[in-house]
Amino acid sequence: MERQETVSRHFIEQIIDKDLAEGTYAKVVTRFPPEPNGYLHIGHAKSILLNYGLAQEYGGQFHLRFDDTNPTKEKTEFVSSITEDVKWLGADYGSDFFFASDYFEQMYEAAIKLIKKGKAYVCDLSADEIREYRGTLTEPGKNSPYRDRSIEENLNLFEGMKNGEYPDGSKVLRAKIDMNAPNINMRDPVLYRVAHMHHHNTGDKWCIYPMYDFAHPIEDAIEGVTHSICTLEFEDHRPLYDWVVRELEYPHPPKQIEFAKLFLKNVVTGKRYIKQLVEEGLVDGWDDPRLVSLSALRRRGFTPESIKLFMNLTGVSKAQSTCDYAMLEYCIREDLKMKANRMMAVLDPVKLVIDNYPEGRTEMLEIENNPENPALGNRSVSFSRELYIEREDFMEDPPKKYFRLFPGNEVRLKGAYYVKCIDVKKDEAGNIIEIHCTYDPDTKSGSGFEGRKVKGTIHWVDASNCMEAEVRLYENIVKEDEPVRNEDGSWNLNPNSLKVMQQCKLEKGFQEAKPGDSFQFIRNGYFCVDTKDTSRERLVFNRIVSLKSSYKPAGL
Repeated sequence: MERQETVSRHFIEQIIDKDLAEGTYAKVVTRFPPEPNGYLHIGHAKSILLNYGLAQEYGGQFHLRFDDTNPTKEKTEFVSSITEDVKWLGADYGSDFFFASDYFEQMYEAAIKLIKKGKAYVCDLSADEIREYRGTLTEPGKNSPYRDRSIEENLNLFEGMKNGEYPDGSKVLRAKIDMNAPNINMRDPVLYRVAHMHHHNTGDKWCIYPMYDFAHPIEDAIEGVTHSICTLEFEDHRPLYDWVVRELEYPHPPKQIEFAKLFLKNVVTGKRYIKQLVEEGLVDGWDDPRLVSLSALRRRGFTPESIKLFMNLTGVSKAQSTCDYAMLEYCIREDLKMKANRMMAVLDPVKLVIDNYPEGRTEMLEIENNPENPALGNRSVSFSRELYIEREDFMEDPPKKYFRLFPGNEVRLKGAYYVKCIDVKKDEAGNIIEIHCTYDPDTKSGSGFEGRKVKGTIHWVDASNCMEAEVRLYENIVKEDEPVRNEDGSWNLNPNSLKVMQQCKLEKGFQEAKPGDSFQFIRNGYFCVDTKDTSRERLVFNRIVSLKSSYKPAGL
C-alpha cells in the first residue's frame, strides 16, 4: 500500500480552505498595509511573506497598500523605503499598489451613510472627556450629551468639519454603537477627527482624517480583500471591523484573522525605539547594520532567502512566542554556505617572512572557491616571500593544544606550503612586527606529499599583491539578556556592538567585489561589501555573522 504524506496546514490556511469550499469567496485576495511612519523591521517581514505566500498558494492577488491616514508622522521617505523592502523580499504586487488616501472621498461618503442611518454623530467632547465617558473594563461608559443630535444636525456639522469651519480637537465624528459594550472598542469609537495638516499624498485637500479602525475595513472592502490578516493586538478591534463592513453593507465583506507577532530576543524591533535611536544619533540611520529593520539587515548582508527560511522555521500560530536571534543567524549561514566564495582576509595583520623562499619570486596557486560547492570553481592566488597572517595565529608561549604557529612549530599555509617558525622581530615596545619562517618546497598543496603531518592550517595574504579594507564587526546593540531601556529610562546599549578594524589585508581577488556582494572570510565569518560607505577609494565590509553557532533548529 502506498504511503501518503500528511501535510500540516496552519490555522489560517484551514480558514481559507473552508471559505473557498463553502463558496464564501471566489478567489483569495490578501494585502500588506503598512503605515508610512518609519522603516519596516523583521517582524513586518513575517506579515509580508505570509500574505504574499497565501496569495501565491491559492492563485490569488496580493496588494501593497499604505495606510496613510495620519499625516503627522508620515513621509514619502518611508513610502520609498517600504516599497524597496517589499520588492527585495520578492513579494510581487504588480499593479496592485494603493494608498488609503486614494479612498478618502469614499470614506467620507461612508461616514455620511452612517450618519443617515443614525449610526454616527458629531461629538463636541474633548479627547480627555471622551476617555472619561468611555468607562473602564469593569465599569460601563455613559452617553455623550451630543449623542442624540438629529441626523440633519449631524450632517451639517460633519460638512462643516470637512470645510474647515472648526479648529483641531473641537469636534469628532463617532459611531453610535453601545456605551455599555463589554468591549471598550465598541463604546462609540471615534471615526473622524479634525486635523488641519498637510498630507504627503493629498496635500491640503482635507482637514478631517479617518481613524485607522474606520478606514482599514473600508480599504479592504473597496479592494476586494478577502482575508485581512493582522497581528494579535487587533483581535479586540475585530468586532468594530465587522461592524463597519456590516453597517456599510458591502456585498462580500472581508474577514479579519489575527496571528501572533514575531518577537526576537536582544534586539530592538519596535518602530518607536528604532526611531529614537536614529533621532538621538546612537546609530547610523534606519539602515544601521546593528538594527533589524529590513534595510539594516539588507545592508548587513542578509538575503531574502535567509529571511524566508527564518519565517518558515518560526511558523504561523495564535500563541505569542519569542525567538532567539541565533535562529536568524543560522538561516543566513545555511543560505550562504553553498553560495559564497571562501576567500582569504587578514583582519589583524602581522607580517610573516619566509627566509628561504626566493626573493622576487611570485607564484600563482590554485585555490577552490568553496569546498562544499565545486561548481563555484577555483581561483588563482599569488604567493611570495612576504605574507600577512592573523596576529592571533601566532603565540610565543602557547598553551597546550594550540596548533597554530609558535617558535619551532610547523603549520600549513592554506593552499600553499608547510612553514616553520624560526624567529620573531619586535619593535622597541616589545610588539611583534615580523614572524620569520622557513618553508618546505616539497609540501605544496596538491603535490601528493605524504610525509609528516601538521595539525594546524592558517590563512594568509600575499603582502606584495593585496588590498586594504575597513572591516566592521557587529554584536547585538542591546546588552545580552537585558531590557532595551533601564528603569531610569536610559538606553541599555552594548558598548561593543560595533568594532571598526582599519587596514585589514585582503587577497587581490576582492578587487572585483561590488556593494552588496557576500563572501566567507576563511575562519573569520561571512561578510558583505557595505552598500552605503563603500567607494572606489574605500572598500568597507560588514560582518554578517560568525562561522559557528550552537543553535540547531528542532528536528535537526
